[in-house]
Amino acid sequence: MSTHPGLMQDHPVIEETLTITDPRDGSEVGTVQCAGEEQVTAAVSRARGAQPGWAGTDPAVRGSMLRDAAEALRAGAGPLATLNSRETGRPFDEALAGVLAGVSTLEQYAELGPLQRGLSLRGSVLAANYTVTEPRGVAALLTPWNDPVAVAAGLIGAALVTGNTVIHKPSERCPHLGILLGEILVPCFPGGVFSTLTGGSGVGRLITSASDVDVLAHVGSSAAGSAIAQAASLTGSHVIRENGGNDPLLVDADVDPVWAAAQAAVGAFSNSGQICTSVERIYVHRAIAEPFTAALAAEAQRRNSSGILAPLVDRKLRDAVHAQVTEAVSFGARCVEGGVLPESSGASYPATVLLDCTEVMTVMTNETFGPVASVTVVDSFDEGLHLAASGPYGLAASVLTGSIASAQRAIAILPVGTVKVNAVFGGAPGGSAQPRGISGAGFGYGPELLDEFTLVKVVHIGSPGVGGA
Repeated sequence: MSTHPGLMQDHPVIEETLTITDPRDGSEVGTVQCAGEEQVTAAVSRARGAQPGWAGTDPAVRGSMLRDAAEALRAGAGPLATLNSRETGRPFDEALAGVLAGVSTLEQYAELGPLQRGLSLRGSVLAANYTVTEPRGVAALLTPWNDPVAVAAGLIGAALVTGNTVIHKPSERCPHLGILLGEILVPCFPGGVFSTLTGGSGVGRLITSASDVDVLAHVGSSAAGSAIAQAASLTGSHVIRENGGNDPLLVDADVDPVWAAAQAAVGAFSNSGQICTSVERIYVHRAIAEPFTAALAAEAQRRNSSGILAPLVDRKLRDAVHAQVTEAVSFGARCVEGGVLPESSGASYPATVLLDCTEVMTVMTNETFGPVASVTVVDSFDEGLHLAASGPYGLAASVLTGSIASAQRAIAILPVGTVKVNAVFGGAPGGSAQPRGISGAGFGYGPELLDEFTLVKVVHIGSPGVGGA
């Protein structure tokens, strides 16, 4: 989740500095200088100048450099994880796992990139017909704070290995991390091939409005993604977006309610709810609603009493989450666990369970991005499926059911990029999905991301004329 409001303003306000505080205790992490208009223009110019030479580099050589970058990232994993913890509040072990996931992603693209191939086309037996892929050019990557290294590594790896040059703008909520990531990666590539620009929404607007940028890849909020798509309509940039989600969880009558509650808790409370594919709204069958909600409240209470829940990234997000909870209660929801602002200097928020939620509440219609499980009781699986399929988002959905028929019906009806049956997280390696609605567009990961960063050229080679004809 990253915000870049008002990207379409003619004269964006450029922040001079960003000061970050530790969301665990409010202490200052540090202040970084933001890029200005001259720095953005220079970075785009350098990337444009370096791109032809990088595109002409043998794909196997590009893959080798990416493997070197993966090793450099592995060597710097500890300091990166520490900065992640300080800037976003994510526990060190989880932050370290995210960095190592980024290492694996770079290694995967180092192998996949040189294997990207064209097609042989059928034509005349005296002619050759085939396709080749070419890089799009200069890629600007705007990445989020909630898993900053892993997400950035995927976009960086796919863009670079296919011959694009890259300008990376990390989230303004973790700029120190973004700077260190750039310092680790820049020496692994020729000059101008990779660069980092730090700043807030003003810098984001400058990058996305640059006429010499060919690809805009964004992972963050739907509002920011929409503004980026509008900016790209003026420049002609290709856009890849994985944006916000309001992911439903549908709980059928034939599953163990305690197991289902544990699944719901993992989906709603992991990373304090700060995951694009977090469970945000829950539709549970009335037949098991009572034991399910009791077990879900117990799961939330256990997390709150143990202190294992990490803080939200900052107080701005915490206040936004609490505002949604407060509104829901004012509209008739029952808060059976959490929902109270803690008295602390940080940005902590408790695991919260809301019952009797309705579709007029913001927690059910908008992305919350916090540790809030909002529950609606339904009288049938089909009623729950109808509600789960509603709304403008289309990132992912989860279904817990013992019925193959119900699962297949949900897979067919839910207008989302990913459907998870009987597991709120997980999936096979190499999976890639296209979000629907305001949740984004294009393949944002997996082997198909290579296709997003390339263009296809069709080649026809005929036989030369004979006898001067």
